[in-house]
Amino acid sequence: MPATDYDPASLPDLLPLYYRRLFPFSQYYRWLNYGGVTKGYFQNREFSFTLKDDIYVRYQSFSTQSELEKEMQKMNPYKIDIGAVYSHRPNQHNTVKSGAFQALEKELVFDIDMTDYDDVRTCCSAADICTKCWTLMIIAIRILDRALREDFGFQHLLWVYSGRRGIHCWVCDEVARKLPVAARSAVAEYLSLVKGGEETVKKVQLSDPLHPFIRESLLVVEQYFSQYAISGQDILGNSKTVDKVLALVPDEVKEDLHTYFQTEKNPGKRWKRLSALVQQQRVTSKKGCQYIEKEIMLQYCYPRLDVNVSKGVNHLLKSPFSVHPKTGRISVPINLEELESFDPFEVPTISLICEELDKPRHADEEEEVEKENENEVDAAERRKIRDYKRTSLAKYVKLFDRFLDEMARSRKGEMLRKSDLQKDF
Repeated sequence: MPATDYDPASLPDLLPLYYRRLFPFSQYYRWLNYGGVTKGYFQNREFSFTLKDDIYVRYQSFSTQSELEKEMQKMNPYKIDIGAVYSHRPNQHNTVKSGAFQALEKELVFDIDMTDYDDVRTCCSAADICTKCWTLMIIAIRILDRALREDFGFQHLLWVYSGRRGIHCWVCDEVARKLPVAARSAVAEYLSLVKGGEETVKKVQLSDPLHPFIRESLLVVEQYFSQYAISGQDILGNSKTVDKVLALVPDEVKEDLHTYFQTEKNPGKRWKRLSALVQQQRVTSKKGCQYIEKEIMLQYCYPRLDVNVSKGVNHLLKSPFSVHPKTGRISVPINLEELESFDPFEVPTISLICEELDKPRHADEEEEVEKENENEVDAAERRKIRDYKRTSLAKYVKLFDRFLDEMARSRKGEMLRKSDLQKDF
């Protein structure tokens, strides 16, 4: 069944199969347990389930992987959200004295939604996306991943496709999980350049000298701007889009461009003229002209963060490997080594991977089944591993495994370092 054949009406029939045979519970628990270093870390984590007919169930929590599995297989959630690690078990929050139930830790998270770019993309709007505007998500990942690693020193970043029109980033370093609200807000503000709502015409204001972070971000934007904005979005190709760009330049530049654009229709040449005029104004040091073309580039291409998602410790965010009910696509990790070729339309749907399970088994798989029948210990777990490996979900689970292995190695290295320091005393 092609991905386009997903029918939302089939979701109630497909979810039980997905949670029983394909959802990577073992890796999922391994991720959120963080090596079991902190007692009660997994047990005090909030999960939220959205059930059929938009029934919303908050403050779910589980003692073990097995308990999580059983509950998810019983409830078959349409959507899974992950919340904070609390001071007490979330499923007992009603029994805790008022004010004592506190969100203590959570991954530092970022949520980028394509709808926030509707004022600057011409190809699609609202929930629709295409390969043209998907470039905005590639730019966002390139800019934010570099900044979070190099400017802040974070190492364990899990980038995830939301399943429809956006991306999420989970910063899983211990120091990130322990950040208080003020520090999360500071990071989010540092990374925010596009500011103001629908009423704000000029959403990017740069001042001299440019911060190194802005310079680095511009290096990324410049790689994509011509192909994405000038050609792909045709921002200087018709009167409506041209007026939007000209609203961002000073009047003296605007007048010249109006005249020039009457005869020159080529968008690339129009942009060159705009850049040349701004450079000229910069030399004569007209105030307000210093970084006009850079501000335009950033307004059209720079990542647009939902800062409220990043600031709050208790804010819920859609879980990796959750299914998007509208598209049927699985929320999968993104491989940054293959970022340019990542295609959201190639991400498997629940209908596709469930159908892939029905394909005839290979001879070696049949042999494994016979062996399992002889030895039932851990057979169910092995069967589940073999099941997802037979589907398009396999490469994404493998990528998740690789991310978890890197975190485990880092954790082990940190424990050895601490133990060596103690010996020194």
